Amino acid sequence: MFEGQPKGLYALALANTGERFGYYTMLAIFVLFLRANFDLSAATAGNIYAAFLALVYFLPFIGGILADKFGYGRMVTIGIVGMFVGYVLLALPLGSGAAAWVSMVAGLLVISTGTGLFKGNLQVMVGNLYDDPAYASKRDSAFSIFYMAINVGALFAPTAAVEIMEYAQHTWGISENDSYHFAFGVACVSLIVSMAIYYGFRSTFKHVEGSVKQTDVPQKAADVAHVEELSPKETKDRIVALCLVFAVVIFFWMAFHQNGLTLTYFANEFTAKSSEGLESMMFSVMNLVAVIFIVYAAFQLFQSKTGRGKLISGIVILLAVAFLIYRYSVLEGSVAVSAPIFQHFNPFFVVALTPVSMAIFGALARKGKEPSAPRKIGLGMLVAALGYVVMIVASMSLLTPDQQAVAGDAAIFVSPYWLVSTYLVLTFAELLLSPMGISFVSKVAPPKYKGMMMGGWFVATAIGNYLTSVASWLWGDMPLWVVWGVLMVLCLLAALFIFSVMKRLEKVA
Repeated sequence: MFEGQPKGLYALALANTGERFGYYTMLAIFVLFLRANFDLSAATAGNIYAAFLALVYFLPFIGGILADKFGYGRMVTIGIVGMFVGYVLLALPLGSGAAAWVSMVAGLLVISTGTGLFKGNLQVMVGNLYDDPAYASKRDSAFSIFYMAINVGALFAPTAAVEIMEYAQHTWGISENDSYHFAFGVACVSLIVSMAIYYGFRSTFKHVEGSVKQTDVPQKAADVAHVEELSPKETKDRIVALCLVFAVVIFFWMAFHQNGLTLTYFANEFTAKSSEGLESMMFSVMNLVAVIFIVYAAFQLFQSKTGRGKLISGIVILLAVAFLIYRYSVLEGSVAVSAPIFQHFNPFFVVALTPVSMAIFGALARKGKEPSAPRKIGLGMLVAALGYVVMIVASMSLLTPDQQAVAGDAAIFVSPYWLVSTYLVLTFAELLLSPMGISFVSKVAPPKYKGMMMGGWFVATAIGNYLTSVASWLWGDMPLWVVWGVLMVLCLLAALFIFSVMKRLEKVA
């Protein structure tokens, strides 16, 4: 999995980890902040959330066009600085008046613009590392590693947001509304770390910072010649295939990014507020990290070719297990469960399951049976639909959100396991679709339009993110199973579509 990868992959992945930590720290609390600080309805907060996500994922298209002309590294640098300024604007404790509104809106616009310059272009640079024939066969595994690094940052983000807010409230007597700004301040720090990593290890990837037109690295001359030899028909076929994939992923992101919207509403309004015993251990990020160590050490134990490697892996497993046993032995009573903390389950599952998925597909590849990237995307849509089947079952006996709000002692709360199970299923879908989709774009995109086509992936994501608000419009007097049912049906229709054009997609893959 990690062997034989260029050093630049790890530098770019870690820079992205820092940036994603800040982004997901902010996102974990964003809709709750909007509703608490500005007294917004679920639908209005949902519209702002969706519009912000749409900008975050649309602007990489513009960023890609600029990078194709001016260079990827230059756009990434400007993007980091822009995001930092945006998080500073959100971190200012200006209350809930007009000044607060202006600062918030300005912050969101600057963050989305900075992300537009940073996110897609960083991923293009990762793909460019694998244009070198020496690394070409490792492209898919590289994007799985890169995607895992994103989720390492996201894993710690909800805990960071909750802990800094509670610290501000209990230590300094800060009100809950004002404590949100401390969490936004954490995002500022993460951008500084990201910038330090990027420039500290720039030498390992500097050769892929320029656009195709700008590159002057001798070994890239053959690549440039190949660009010129692509026929108009080949270029058109590749772009059409990518657009078909983009059309499908719209509905995946519409369903998936409910994690920060209706799934967070569900966590806040319908899920038990406390947990105890073994169940409560999953709400500590340190316990989840121990599980991750066990998973990776177990893989290393079986894959290591030396006795020393096996010994080290065994020791890591024993220490992690001992840590979990100790944590269980000192449990006392119940622990409070806050809604934002549920958002650490998706990145936890991504990090823990990435080696599992890579091992499965690696075994299939050795037998010549590995599904193509487009086929994995179709399977991902089917799995996403299954995730909302879980939510339909969980919600069958529950009140509507409006009824729950006034039910008092008659309110019904469900086990946290329902949401955790949903995140598990959606993570399987994500691993099938997202890293493979990004890899597919970097591989199929005509080289002269790599930045633009990677931006196209984000445009599709932007449209899906804006459509997340549809579910929030239903949040109120509608039965919950209707909300989840709409998302399930859309995922099934998207799966049907991509399988119907599979031959065309696999032809260019």
